[in-house]
Amino acid sequence: MKPSSTLLRLLAGLLLVAIVLGALDALSVAVPERLITLWWGALLLLTLAALTDALRLRRLPSPRLQRQLPGNLPLGRWSEVRLNAEHAYNRGLHIEVFDHAPQDMAVEHMPQQVELRPGEHTTFSYRVRPLVRGHFVFPRCEVSLPSPLRLWQSRRYLEIRDETRVYPDFARLYGAQLMAMDDWVSQLGVRQRQRRGLGQEFHQLREFRDGDTLRQIDWKATARKRTPIAREYQDERDQQILFLLDCGRRMRSQDGELSHFDHALNASLLLGYVALRQGDAVGLMTFASEQRRYLPPVKGQAQVNVLLNAVYDLQSTQRPADYSDAVDALLKRQSRRALVVLISNLRDEDDEDLLGAVKRLERRHRVLIASLREDVLDNLRHTEVQDYESALNYCGAVDYLNARNTLHERLAAHNVPVLDARPGELGPELVNRYLAWKKAGVL
Repeated sequence: MKPSSTLLRLLAGLLLVAIVLGALDALSVAVPERLITLWWGALLLLTLAALTDALRLRRLPSPRLQRQLPGNLPLGRWSEVRLNAEHAYNRGLHIEVFDHAPQDMAVEHMPQQVELRPGEHTTFSYRVRPLVRGHFVFPRCEVSLPSPLRLWQSRRYLEIRDETRVYPDFARLYGAQLMAMDDWVSQLGVRQRQRRGLGQEFHQLREFRDGDTLRQIDWKATARKRTPIAREYQDERDQQILFLLDCGRRMRSQDGELSHFDHALNASLLLGYVALRQGDAVGLMTFASEQRRYLPPVKGQAQVNVLLNAVYDLQSTQRPADYSDAVDALLKRQSRRALVVLISNLRDEDDEDLLGAVKRLERRHRVLIASLREDVLDNLRHTEVQDYESALNYCGAVDYLNARNTLHERLAAHNVPVLDARPGELGPELVNRYLAWKKAGVL
């Protein structure tokens, strides 16, 4: 409990009057006894009023609050949190409410001044924007309650515990279900390519049509039906995609509000969603993490939720990336041939270790390496050199990129495909490559 501004102003007024009366007495100016008596009376009256008001405030029950919090929040997006308030008083009440959101969330429109009316529910809201993923707890609300005479303010802590999970930015993934697949993919900047030749998986027999090739004719069925019968193929659907995700210290690089690791998670979920829609199985395995996580490839749209629940609290670490150990662990778990998408931030010192690990992996799986490139490097390379410091930055960026490109060229010389992408462009680039390989039947 603390004095309100009203009580402080009244006390300041009485103090000012006392100072004036004391100054007049020091100057030997006669001060009427009645004026002194009035001052003491005002002080006594204010003291009694303040004590009475404080006792009434202590007995005043706290308002009732209820929080409506979404169970899942998307990373980096604003979401609404609603609060319902009511009280059992016979008069209106003006309170200040502050909800204790977790420290890793940005908050707007908080605290709020709220007027409660007798017998009515009052609903108000504010916004939160999670800055990191994980499991979060909203422990309590803080209410500043005025006394009946407005002489005191009481701070009450209402234990209202709610929990939520912050997932990667999956809103666009679920929103994509409302539109056709081709339209959704085109909005992401994915370039559709014409299909080359025939699909890889037999679909059905049907009558021969214009545009079919002689290779599609099934001669045995044609002889039985006495009319040309063609084989119809479709892209192979029973394929497996496995993400091998680097959780080490290189993925802690920051581009904007999201780290490379968060960009990698978003891109993995995006490609996973597309692959699941195409009928393929999707799984995930981490390395350089606190505890290795492995999800075997599974088909079906329910796998999107499984992936989200498996990675929503996954964080990058200070550990170095050990590609040999990661490949050995994957080969022990994944026996069936799959497209392994290795997402990391390659350095020139990775040459021997990475190449040897990938060559072992390619004996049983199709491999795609996605290497994240820092935006700051591209910005430095295109910045005009104006002084000695900017020249050093430019030369350092160019030298680093050249060394990195040398590693990529060495991997390409050994027929190891490398996708070099900026973090924000990784998702569409992965989808582009996957669909191109899918259409060409090279998975």
